[in-house]
Amino acid sequence: MAKTISIGKQDFASLREHDCFFVDKTKLIKEWWEAQDDITLITRPRRFGKTLNMSMLNCFFSNTYKNRGDLFEGLFIWEDAEYRKLQGTYPVLFLSFADVKQTNYENAIQKIKNIITKVYDQHDYLRNWEGLSQTEREQFASVTSGMSDVTAQDALKNITDYICRYYGKKVIILLDEYDTPMQEAYIHGYWKELTDFVRGLFNATFKTNSGLERAVMTGITRVTRESIFSGFNNLNVVTTTSDEYADCFGFTEEEVFHSLDSMEMGDKKEVVKQWYDGFSFGSHKDIYNPWSITNYLDKKVLRPYWSNTSSNGLVNKLIRTASADVKEQMEQLLQGKEIVVNFDEQVVFEQLEQEENAIFSLLVAGGYLKVENVEYRGITLEPWYHLSITNLETTSMFSNMFKGWFDSSQGSYGRFIKSFIQGDIEAMNYYMNKISMATFSYFDVGTVDGESEPERFYHGFVLGLMAEQEQYYDIRSNRESGFGRYDIMMIPKDRNNITYPAFVIEFKVHKPNQEANLEESVQSALKQITEKNYDAELLALGIPAEQIRHYGFAFEGKKVLIG
Repeated sequence: MAKTISIGKQDFASLREHDCFFVDKTKLIKEWWEAQDDITLITRPRRFGKTLNMSMLNCFFSNTYKNRGDLFEGLFIWEDAEYRKLQGTYPVLFLSFADVKQTNYENAIQKIKNIITKVYDQHDYLRNWEGLSQTEREQFASVTSGMSDVTAQDALKNITDYICRYYGKKVIILLDEYDTPMQEAYIHGYWKELTDFVRGLFNATFKTNSGLERAVMTGITRVTRESIFSGFNNLNVVTTTSDEYADCFGFTEEEVFHSLDSMEMGDKKEVVKQWYDGFSFGSHKDIYNPWSITNYLDKKVLRPYWSNTSSNGLVNKLIRTASADVKEQMEQLLQGKEIVVNFDEQVVFEQLEQEENAIFSLLVAGGYLKVENVEYRGITLEPWYHLSITNLETTSMFSNMFKGWFDSSQGSYGRFIKSFIQGDIEAMNYYMNKISMATFSYFDVGTVDGESEPERFYHGFVLGLMAEQEQYYDIRSNRESGFGRYDIMMIPKDRNNITYPAFVIEFKVHKPNQEANLEESVQSALKQITEKNYDAELLALGIPAEQIRHYGFAFEGKKVLIG
């Protein structure tokens, strides 16, 4: 009989007690314990079983679950007699920063203080323990939601010491979603203040804590050492390109196909592979997204389950305001092509807007892009990553993201595309200006060195506008070397279907010192198409001249003129 699929249950004990569908990942327990690392940081995309695995580690090691071997019966780890003796023998602190998603520094710090206070509440038996000195009792009592920042930074270290002395055994600390506060701080503009606080908290808890046995932290990103792990020499970082624990998060193809067979869905293997396969950890390929797989097994309908589980606010912002070069690379990826880029696996949040390729470290860490291959170049062996979009589900997410930029004007958007294909210039201008008035206010133009860069703004707009047409067109874009000049070429995939002509489009940002009005900017764009013979590539493909249309788009703020 097929087991019940429990969607969203992240408590290991509850999952096992209710005999719900579970893919055995207890191999992680053995691998981690035998690695003997003091502090392990494991980064994986969201919804890849991080919280469930941390709950599993808690249930296995924590003395709170002493004599709960029933939770592990029939699983890999329980076959080893030595590990059966280890179960339930350590004091464990298990906490999560997953809910620290505040929009300002004060509330974020308050949330972290509330989490620490809850840890103290869980160990309230220590409050009057005779093993504490008077000073230590006062310190224990000072840990409240209104405590000072310094008290909060030392609190986990102090209670680890108390617990260690109480049980006569060092403490294991499990911190889930450690980087959620950092991502929110970056999005909402209080990164510097938060990292100063977190650095002090982590230094006390993980670097100078004599009561600590070992620790595991999980998150999506590998935040640079210089920001919050300064001076750590006992930290083992396991990223998506590491071979350690490669098959302990996410489902392997063997596990997925076995699950499909057990649910009498074995005939769906190929389509499931197209939609949900594609993740790779280290040299281990064919890793599937567990959230999407469990939802598909439950609902038996193909949907972008993973990409719909939460907002992609940071990725959305970074792509929207990225340079034209990055947007062109995103276009290549959406067309199923591979790009080759160099980047630092550490996510340096302060550099995301200045270092052009820093966005790719985030996209890889988040699972949006997969590493097909890594080549090491030069005498310094710099890594160059061959990247592609992970699978159909992720492609769907990007397409929906681009369309989402136009949500407030969907009706006009559809009518604009229709008039664009039909060559109705008057209608194109009417609907495009309705779109621009409703949409442009939602875009962050972005600045570099304090100066506005409208080419970022308009390129993002054009990329999103044309994304949905990729089922009919190969879309290619080129940028002129001057300021704010863009070329778009749309090549019909079906060359024999006259319904879809080819297009060459030149975009101009109106420059008052060069053109009197938008009309002149449009004419300048059309003249450039002709003078630079942009039709050559289309003609070489056998597309007749009468099937090629030229459009000049001129922009000035929210105003658009098309000719």
